[in-house]
Amino acid sequence: MDFTLQQLRVFEAIAHHKSFTKAAEAVHLTQPAVSIAMKRFEETVGLPLVERIGKKIYLTRVGEAVAGQIQVIRREIDALGNLVLSLQGGVQGPLHVAGVTTSKYFMPHLLGAFVRRYPGVRPSLLVINRAQVLQRLAENQDDLVIMGQVPQGLPVETFPFLDNSLVVVGWRNHPLAGRRNIPLRDLLQQRFLSRESGSGTRAAVDQAFRCEKLVLEPYMELGSSEAIKQAVIAGLGISVLSGRNIRPEVKQGLLQILDVAGFPLQRHWYAVYPKGKQLSQTAESFRNFLRTEGPAVLEQKPSGMDPPPAGSKRIKRPRVDPSSA
Repeated sequence: MDFTLQQLRVFEAIAHHKSFTKAAEAVHLTQPAVSIAMKRFEETVGLPLVERIGKKIYLTRVGEAVAGQIQVIRREIDALGNLVLSLQGGVQGPLHVAGVTTSKYFMPHLLGAFVRRYPGVRPSLLVINRAQVLQRLAENQDDLVIMGQVPQGLPVETFPFLDNSLVVVGWRNHPLAGRRNIPLRDLLQQRFLSRESGSGTRAAVDQAFRCEKLVLEPYMELGSSEAIKQAVIAGLGISVLSGRNIRPEVKQGLLQILDVAGFPLQRHWYAVYPKGKQLSQTAESFRNFLRTEGPAVLEQKPSGMDPPPAGSKRIKRPRVDPSSA
């Protein structure tokens, strides 16, 4: 069959987005160019691959089968590219990483340190929710995925590289702030803010309550740790967050870590990839970098990164009249 890689890329984008417009944006082509490429690809296959019903686009049965095979071809092309880079020597080329939302607090710093060491690496970081990460992991779309809870039911390789302590937090004047060894049961009397079902943090918290034969009914569910952090600061309730992600707010006195029995929950961040996947030299180097140097990198904060302590006064600089310059 005489088709081009461009036609495969176009059809792959259409199959994923179910839209010619979005597919054109994804492959950086005009919509007419995408339509032409798709038409020629269907002519080469000899059967229709998509069908329009109303304003929606669906894959035909043939289209679904072809889309599945394109995933196989994509993996083989990626493997060929990795082989060429390996033969060229050195750590360089693309590095595709996907992480759950809370990884945004540390993964940019780790990628930055890695790229400073290996300037030939071209990284991409996709921060999405856990369900999307699991889907990409199942479809082998990334070199590595970063998550705080090892997925069940997927054959994967996992490598812990960073501690992830979950702590109970409240606002600065919360009534529980002065107590010690607070029973977990007492938290049921508080307005508890929680991540949505399916998040790794939510699963860990629910498990902690189940171990004490308690059922936690959240006062409010929010879609990100950042939203929960701001809600706790505003006094809407208490929650469980990663200690690594709240250091600036604790230092400023905006948040208080509550002394709750059984906390902190000791967990880890993992680098995960499908079992049997052949990592490129760049991906393997990054995995090893995470394990051996990741924690040290995150402890070395550049000067000026931390906000001023609570109550500190800013120096007022004299205003300059532009007309006098």
